[in-house]
Amino acid sequence: MSRSDGKTGKGFWYRLAAVLAKPPLVLFFRRDWRGMEHMPADGGFITVVNHNSALDPLSYAHYQYNTGRVPRFLAKDSLFKSGFVGTVMRGTGQIPVYRDSTDAVDAFRAAVAAIERGECVAFYPEGTLTRDPEHWPMVGKTGAARVALLTKAPVIPVAQWGANLAVPPYAKQKKLRLFPRKTLTVQAGPPIDLSRYHGKEPTAEVLREVTDVMMDAITEQLAVIRGEAPPAERYDHRKVATRRRESRQQRLPQQQGRAAAPAEAAEGEKNA
Repeated sequence: MSRSDGKTGKGFWYRLAAVLAKPPLVLFFRRDWRGMEHMPADGGFITVVNHNSALDPLSYAHYQYNTGRVPRFLAKDSLFKSGFVGTVMRGTGQIPVYRDSTDAVDAFRAAVAAIERGECVAFYPEGTLTRDPEHWPMVGKTGAARVALLTKAPVIPVAQWGANLAVPPYAKQKKLRLFPRKTLTVQAGPPIDLSRYHGKEPTAEVLREVTDVMMDAITEQLAVIRGEAPPAERYDHRKVATRRRESRQQRLPQQQGRAAAPAEAAEGEKNA
């Protein structure tokens, strides 16, 4: 068990993680924290957060920890089963996602239960590091939308910037760029109004629409942080991958034709 104190959720293991993680974050980074007043003082709620660096879960967790409402992250259930990692995951109250479940609702049952207990559950709707070339949020997955409609809990959009400058996503060289010293900016916005979707059947169309509303809210917060306008169209990794695959398939006959031409010419010279 997490040995939570009941009020803040900061049990022994969470406090230990904070003791280990906070000093280097404070030493190597500046902090610009905004919008903490939007975090509910009590009751269960959801945060939806952009993901542009392997480091940003620490920057967001530091921010959320200091609001007094610690986040419960979702992770694949296999991480909870054994060893030190499993002990820490269970001890800090992180939430297993049962991806092998055939029922989409059942896959998130632990997240729903945590919200009903009054916890803060943190979702990264993109599901992975953004592949957008400029590090804007890309198209999200629908898990957060499904849980939000099921629980009707407040949904707080959170945007962050700065960790990606120290640890860029998908960098070819795995190099930590600590200097010059970076600022980790985390900004929460007001709760997203999803009341018009309450009571609707969670069809694929509804879940996609709710997810887009969430991603719009996150992007709006990030645009304020960056002082820039986001792209008109959100990056969709699946569509980009499909276009690239189709392009390769179209080029293949041309490449095969060019490769065959010298062989045909050589055969002609031999028979002349």
